[in-house]
Amino acid sequence: MSTAAKPKIWRPHRQQSQSPSKRAFWFQTSLRIRHAYRSLRAAGPAFCLLLAIALLGMLVEFPYSATRSAPAAARLVNSMNMADPIPAWSRMCTRYPGECSVDLSEPAIVPLTPAIWKLLVSVNRRVNHTIRPRADREHWGVEDHWDFPYDGFGDCEDYQLLKRRLLVRAGLPARALRMTVVIDEHASGHAVMLVRTDQGDYVLDNRRSEVLPWYKTTYIYVKREGDYGAGWVSTREMVSPIGVASHL
Repeated sequence: MSTAAKPKIWRPHRQQSQSPSKRAFWFQTSLRIRHAYRSLRAAGPAFCLLLAIALLGMLVEFPYSATRSAPAAARLVNSMNMADPIPAWSRMCTRYPGECSVDLSEPAIVPLTPAIWKLLVSVNRRVNHTIRPRADREHWGVEDHWDFPYDGFGDCEDYQLLKRRLLVRAGLPARALRMTVVIDEHASGHAVMLVRTDQGDYVLDNRRSEVLPWYKTTYIYVKREGDYGAGWVSTREMVSPIGVASHL
């Protein structure tokens, strides 16, 4: 009795290191980014919009991703407990209500195709290489302030907000891109963006160019934006195995 052939399903596997030609390409690209950055800063109030357009333009021209496939991931399970949003996030929501609203018609999970994986890696690397780090106290004069890096400088959450905006403009559903609060290996608070896919949850981070499964980071996961409204949900019980080892 004959049976129909099963369709091939793309599955992520281990990331590959860059070849010399790719390293040369990244060096040339970094020079282009620096030149574009200086030009965009001169644009004044229009900096953020021009920066987003420039980055998206680079994505269209980007001939390949330095990493062609994703490592295997797993779902970051959430507790049923609601969590209070970060106060600075709530203040940001009054300035940018659209950034905090949840469109229930959007999918909460994105299919992880090769094209979407390349987009995630590319946006993560380009924002990390374009924006320069600056603590909120020095930048804004307050302890915690969430905003877009208008002037080319930002703290961890500012990187992730720009990445999400770029990914949404590239066609990804905002509902699958969740701002997430973690505790790092130094017991300090940190913000990353969690990308929820049909093959597991991945982390975009300003501290590394690689896009990793959540459990391969060194973090303890505290809470993230919810899928159904302005509330956040607790993830405190979820600890990266690497994060546990780093505290031993």
